[in-house]
Amino acid sequence: MTDLLSPLSRLLESHQGAEVVLALSGGLDSRLLLHVLARYRELHPATSVKAVHIHHGLSENADEWAQLCGKWCREYQISFCVEYARLELSSKQSLEAQAREARYSLLQEYLGEGDILLTAQHGDDQLETLLLALKRGSGPAGLAAMGEISSFAGGFLVRPLLGFTRAELEAEAQRCQLEWVEDESNQNTDFDRNFLRHEVIPKLSQRWPHIQASATRSAALCYEQEQLLQSLIKEKYQGLVGDDLGLECEALLSCEPALQNQLLRMWIKEQGLNMPSQNQLRMIVDEVVNARPDANPKLAMKGFSVHRFQGQLYIAPVRNLKPSWSQALVVGQEIDLPENLGSVGLYQDSEVGLKLRAPLAQEKVSIAFAPVGEGLVLHPEGRSGSRKLKKLFQEYQIPPWKRSLTPILMYNQEVVAVGDLFVCKAFSGQDCSFYWKQ
Repeated sequence: MTDLLSPLSRLLESHQGAEVVLALSGGLDSRLLLHVLARYRELHPATSVKAVHIHHGLSENADEWAQLCGKWCREYQISFCVEYARLELSSKQSLEAQAREARYSLLQEYLGEGDILLTAQHGDDQLETLLLALKRGSGPAGLAAMGEISSFAGGFLVRPLLGFTRAELEAEAQRCQLEWVEDESNQNTDFDRNFLRHEVIPKLSQRWPHIQASATRSAALCYEQEQLLQSLIKEKYQGLVGDDLGLECEALLSCEPALQNQLLRMWIKEQGLNMPSQNQLRMIVDEVVNARPDANPKLAMKGFSVHRFQGQLYIAPVRNLKPSWSQALVVGQEIDLPENLGSVGLYQDSEVGLKLRAPLAQEKVSIAFAPVGEGLVLHPEGRSGSRKLKKLFQEYQIPPWKRSLTPILMYNQEVVAVGDLFVCKAFSGQDCSFYWKQ
């Protein structure tokens, strides 16, 4: 009999009061973990437990798997939810990577602050992860593979089965007379993990029977070294990064290249973005940090771009904002802006925002983004003359990449106010307030 309850109890004991969310695919590993979690809940009845199944829609059996997962959860009296992933079959990204990203994106929606996501990866999965990291040329962070517990979406990702082989788990599932689903795609060796699982690892295990345990130990040592490294550079990092997440270029250049790379990795990771390659890190230094003083450098990367502004490095997420976007606005109404740019409202008797006159009956109120470009000439209230919008943005120290994302209040075709910066002189007044909540 394999004791699976002890590692689960050990990992959860310091998180009393947290909701536990199990990622339940229905395969052997998560099916067995559901069984163990039900036993844990019997011993700790106050623990809130939920299982979530991600329906990828890639198999003709997917509906049946979701139904089976629901059936098992009802037997254990565990709350159960199904989420449907949307995958692009024509995407350049592999189905493996798409499915993983979609899975974790959906699962994180179930986590509150401090909650636990349980996943059922085991020791064989750890060896696969380590080999894939070697294939990619990863450093210590990648070779650390999967930790038993790590931060995730404001809570924690916990993997209680890493200390067990798949063979041990299968024997325990059979002893408990459990049924589980077999995903036919797991036999397709076109997928990297399946190739390792069926073609490579059996030969390695035949030659070196304890390679799985050795790989787990190596990953744990890499994780320990990575944690030590991160703690040592954290203080240096905090001295370089401001409240607006700008990274000081001059201070970065004073560091050795290896430390520069570590600081850039930490900076990007802290903002929840995909980790760039070693070459991309050097491009940030060479093409952005070291660009001419009068340049406006930009380096596009997957999902974001890196900019330099006033001696600081900044990250800007990729936004697909249409220049022609416009939406009507009513006094007393608040509307959400596209691309997570916040919301805006036009209010009477409000203490916040820019003060201006109320629209006349014949004036249509709308919100736009740079409706006629930065060549527009405006006269801000309290200023002696008019200036081009581009010059005004510079005076207000608005970074170039944020200028086209600044909402503009319009009465008919006239610019009334620009973001939270200024009201145009022709619309001075105290009747209303325009407020941009970012």
